[in-house]
Amino acid sequence: MSSVDIAGSILTGDQYLASLRDGREVWIDGERVADVTSHPAFRNAARSIARLYDAMHDPQQRDTLVAEDRYGIRTHRFFMPAYDTQDLLDAREAIAAWSRMSYGYMGRTPDYKASFMATLGADPDWYAPFGDSARAWYRRYAEQALFLNHVLINPPIDRHKAVHEVEDVYVHVVAERDGGMVVRGAKMLATGSALTHATFVAQNSAVQLEEGAAEDYALCFIVPMASPGVKLISRTSYEAKAVSPFDAPLSSRFDENDAVIVFDDVFVPWEDVLVYRDVKKATAFYAQSGFMPRYTLQSGTRLAVKLDFLCGLLDRGLKANGTDGFRGVQAQLGELIGWRNLIWALTTALCHDTQPGPGGSVVPAIENAVLIRQFGTQAFDVARRIFTEQLGGAPLVIPSSSRDLLSDDLRPVIDRYYRGSDGDAHDRVKLFKLIWDAMGSEFAGRHAWYEVNYSGNQEQIRLDALRFSGVRGITGRQQELVDQCLADYDLEGWTHGPWT
Repeated sequence: MSSVDIAGSILTGDQYLASLRDGREVWIDGERVADVTSHPAFRNAARSIARLYDAMHDPQQRDTLVAEDRYGIRTHRFFMPAYDTQDLLDAREAIAAWSRMSYGYMGRTPDYKASFMATLGADPDWYAPFGDSARAWYRRYAEQALFLNHVLINPPIDRHKAVHEVEDVYVHVVAERDGGMVVRGAKMLATGSALTHATFVAQNSAVQLEEGAAEDYALCFIVPMASPGVKLISRTSYEAKAVSPFDAPLSSRFDENDAVIVFDDVFVPWEDVLVYRDVKKATAFYAQSGFMPRYTLQSGTRLAVKLDFLCGLLDRGLKANGTDGFRGVQAQLGELIGWRNLIWALTTALCHDTQPGPGGSVVPAIENAVLIRQFGTQAFDVARRIFTEQLGGAPLVIPSSSRDLLSDDLRPVIDRYYRGSDGDAHDRVKLFKLIWDAMGSEFAGRHAWYEVNYSGNQEQIRLDALRFSGVRGITGRQQELVDQCLADYDLEGWTHGPWT
């Protein structure tokens, strides 16, 4: 196993940044990045993550964020398994505290992959014969609060074919050695991966693996980002395009760059392998590991914080426009608040309504977890529609950049014609720059796209809701209710009850 060299305690922000200077191969704009902590495409996002690590050492936030697990390891509260409702509620507060530091605009923060990694600590032997790998990875992960990403999705190439028929693209084992395996292929969507310590690789819930044919693709493993042969190809950087904090206050520091990750004959030692050529386990981990219901607690809480921010932002924008007193406008703000309340209520249900998880732990009930996936994908689009309809052209008629306000020639004109209904021109322009970055910019467009596809394709989200309803016995009870009603009457009239 390879990782950062500091052992035994949660990383500080400086230690986290130092751990990223490991020679990893990250590409953007045709250039190999020498140091992600200083490159303009990643620098500020890295420092936003570093703030999260420092918060765990801050006396004012430490008790909210950090606790001791059953192994005696002090770690982030969501990094450890939960054993009752209070554990889940405490974890939710820790997730929310971190999320507020990016106003809900960073989703794949280190606590995201804790959704899965904590389950390794609860039941490492589920991964037998690689139980020791799971046990060791949990300890290293929890002790330092490492930052992992994951890649589950196969690139959108030849998806009409069986997985094992696309060996030139999809990740599979190509060789076995005494000390481990060699893998080749590509995966997506490696969100934030350039700033993580390692990536977890597996198949997603929609993939079907054929026994007797797809064993080479039936894998779950963890690869440190600096492993030889690991290559990240990043999308364009919104952080690098940001003119200034005044003009792009969110995208200039919270851009979680997405990437395709390529494994070019990467050697993976056995201690980093969790599932090897086991079709049943490779396809079962998504549901049986506890990852799926746990990740919805993280993603739902993050979305709830984001909606808190957007509700406040819309309210402020309406006041600046002088339209906040209109009945129809108030109704639309009320609709957005309703979505905010819905998502927060769902996270509460996730904590209180639980089911058994791995190793005696508890996880949110799966039928509630899928609601986060189904309705969470709709919330941001609703918010964008409301912002667009209720703020009209206001976010479009703001000066081109902060330099306009610094111009001695322009400033008197701006002060007169750009003032808000409740404040001066500087404050109004600053507010609507923030609104545009949150809801109208290319960065915001990525968020809209990402929120819809965050949990998988729309059909799969609903198919999973149907499948898990059957697994949990809900579908059966629904049919029993219908049968009960049908048994109340026949061709002759009422068969029983007070109506006879």
